[in-house]
Amino acid sequence: MTRRIAVAATAPLGADVLDRLALHHEIVLLLTRPDRPRGRGQKLAPPPAKEAAEVLGIPVAQPARLDETVELGADTVVVCAYGLLVPDSLLDRALWLNVHPSLLPRWRGAAPVERALMAGDERTGVTIHRTVPELDAGPIAAQRAFEIHRDDDAGAVYARSAEIAAELLDEVLAQDRPVFAPQPEDGVTYADKIRPEDRFLDLSRPARELVDRVRALSPHIGARAVVDGRPLIVWKARAGADGSLELLEVQPEGRRRMTYDEYVRGLRE
Repeated sequence: MTRRIAVAATAPLGADVLDRLALHHEIVLLLTRPDRPRGRGQKLAPPPAKEAAEVLGIPVAQPARLDETVELGADTVVVCAYGLLVPDSLLDRALWLNVHPSLLPRWRGAAPVERALMAGDERTGVTIHRTVPELDAGPIAAQRAFEIHRDDDAGAVYARSAEIAAELLDEVLAQDRPVFAPQPEDGVTYADKIRPEDRFLDLSRPARELVDRVRALSPHIGARAVVDGRPLIVWKARAGADGSLELLEVQPEGRRRMTYDEYVRGLRE
């Protein structure tokens, strides 16, 4: 069955899935968030999904909100890391398939990869489900689990999730009428958006817990710590054999990322 597909995506995960879908499907439209100020200069910049769409030659629409005036031009819409509420008036006009990087119903919400890593989960996965008004609660069309390795950070988990999401979407989109199963009622947890306080490393906590937090926030957000009275962003760390926290890659305020050894040498010079 040939489907006219639109994609609703904003963040890097959505851009990655868009790239992969475009290899095998005709994407007629990208719905994404409006351009926003980014970086130190706060210059207006496109979201990652828009950058990917422009390279692929896919038309882009950037409504500030979705309502009945939005033209989809497609009978199927794949949603992945989009960030806008889809109203009932649009849900009724197409099949909306949401890509969620967790094993639903665990970690519904905005930050499923980060919360899974912070919790020390040893496995996660990708779920393709029908978009419904309730947050990440729609019936499931496809789901696949994978292991989280001890050295994996959020970047690695997101990359694996995008790969699996594209494979699952290929399977679902090949069906004339995708089959959906309700989500289990047990095991529901929520992955709240990352808050400023979630970035802080309390160095009195166990090293393994701190390492999991660093992994969860790397390479896209960064954990924060005060070490010997100096604030640092911590990008990589590990638990030492004696149970202590070993910093591996840090970033002092206003400077580049560097190994912790480089940072310490700089203090001595």
